[in-house]
Amino acid sequence: MQVTKEMTIGQVIQIDPRTIEVFLKYGMHCIGCGAASWETIAETAYTHGITDIDSMVKELNLVIERSKN
Repeated sequence: MQVTKEMTIGQVIQIDPRTIEVFLKYGMHCIGCGAASWETIAETAYTHGITDIDSMVKELNLVIERSKN
């Protein structure tokens, strides 16, 4: 499954919990908050002042891809 910025943080963590490290790296510490289940990655990134969402999504997908190998 490919991560997109329209997915929620909760959906991505369900796919692979190791993605938490990427979210934390980008200052998105809302891993366990209620918004993680309904707010999209793009919405959360905007709220936290993250402008390079595409790079973060690429890193999330890389983590997931590496876990398959």
